Amino acid sequence: MARKLRSKTLFIILALTLIGLVDSAYLTRNHYSVSETVKCGFGIFSNCGKVLNSKYSEIFGIPLAVFGLIHYFLLTVSTIYLFINNKRITRYAIIVLSTFGLFASAYFMFLQLAVIRSICPYCTLSALVSLTLFYIIQKHFAQDRKRLTTKTTYYFYTRIVRHILFLTKADWIHESILKLGNSLGNSTLVKNTFSYLFMFEDKGLKQKLAGITFPNPVGIAAGFDYEACLTQLTPSLGFGYETIGTITNQPYKGNTTPRLGRLVKSKSLMVNKGFKNEGAEKIIDSIKGYKFLNPLGVSIGRTNSIKITTQEKSISDIILAFNKFKVSKIMFDYYELNISCPNLRGNISFYPPKNLENLLTKIDGLKIKKPIFVKMPISLSDHDTLLILKVISKHSPKGIIIGNLQTKRKIKPLLPSEVNQFPIGNFSGKPTLNRSNKLIKLAYTNYKDRFIIIGCGGIFTGDDAYTKIKLGASMVQLITGLIFQGPQLATQINIELIDLYKKDGFTHISQAVGKDT
Repeated sequence: MARKLRSKTLFIILALTLIGLVDSAYLTRNHYSVSETVKCGFGIFSNCGKVLNSKYSEIFGIPLAVFGLIHYFLLTVSTIYLFINNKRITRYAIIVLSTFGLFASAYFMFLQLAVIRSICPYCTLSALVSLTLFYIIQKHFAQDRKRLTTKTTYYFYTRIVRHILFLTKADWIHESILKLGNSLGNSTLVKNTFSYLFMFEDKGLKQKLAGITFPNPVGIAAGFDYEACLTQLTPSLGFGYETIGTITNQPYKGNTTPRLGRLVKSKSLMVNKGFKNEGAEKIIDSIKGYKFLNPLGVSIGRTNSIKITTQEKSISDIILAFNKFKVSKIMFDYYELNISCPNLRGNISFYPPKNLENLLTKIDGLKIKKPIFVKMPISLSDHDTLLILKVISKHSPKGIIIGNLQTKRKIKPLLPSEVNQFPIGNFSGKPTLNRSNKLIKLAYTNYKDRFIIIGCGGIFTGDDAYTKIKLGASMVQLITGLIFQGPQLATQINIELIDLYKKDGFTHISQAVGKDT
């Protein structure tokens, strides 16, 4: 059925290109033979001669009709070639040609209406053909269009934009992006444009986990949107879900600077935010009344305050934050409990099983209906990680996120020359990749029937994400890859995931979960 539909569509495209080809040939002949006084339509504005002999009818002495002839010839040949050999590069060529044809036709129609003030019906026919071709091609080759868009955006971002952004302090850029994202997310035009370019849907990526339907497995991790500024924008960039925060009961202005730094050669970020956020009440107020297109999670941790000096006070503080969101009318979908941030003040820790047991018992008492995921550290040994997982398995959380920042400073691919620039803070990105993968495998091996696992750490490509999925993660989260690779990364990864799981003989991404464990 799909093949018949494809062939039918290609025949329609071919027919339209042939109409355009004949029309352009006719216009080319008329360019050299039609006088300025010859009419070719109805009314005072229908004058082929005036249009075809105007100064706008040529570029470098070559008639525009000749360019149209070449354009439709290339489209015709490309379409015929698709019947013979359905290569992606040919589909890319057709997409580019149809896009060029649309913009060129729009410009030429503007000239006829606003400048020359005469309309050539044959030129108008060419414009209508270009518009129809653009619509059909963009719709029929939507996935190829998004592949091409992501490739183009990636090269433009990594070759130009990133170098400009990286000239400025990381903290300032981060905060500026949040403010910009908040403004863009309130613009329907911007969101629709980004959705057209990047939003990606495929039934092979859609999953229902913990009662929540995720359109695709790629999400934004907690730590990036700690002010809940991007909730209206991230779906348009191709993300399947987002976690805001980490949010605490009381506001915190952040640790001493630097709070963020770039280790470009190590493909890492130094992170020292320390749960910087505006506090639960203000965050709730800022997104009150919002509707969220994709699943939204709220990451909660303890307030980073010197006044919270005991384990009991920390637990009470966390419970207050949970309660504030529980009674709020915010339409979010899940919680994350962040017990693993290494940048907090004091010696309070929930790694000891007894401490974690006390915290989770209190959370169980809240009788929260939304699923809870626990954000895990990657700094502990396998033995200690299993002890934590054993405790969590006895309580309400539905899943775990593996994992958080890398605390070791002498580990590949961290370069000492870059690490030494930052005497404080811990590291995200590629330095977290291997340990995260090992712990995902460990958790899946021991608790695959108990926990939903979300993989986080060092994801820059579809291969990185797919590795975590095959080790046991049902979904993945990222931040650093987005900063290094560009805003198209979620779509890029989703497209690559489809290619990867199909290559392995699967029909759905869920079939790949844990296959390497």
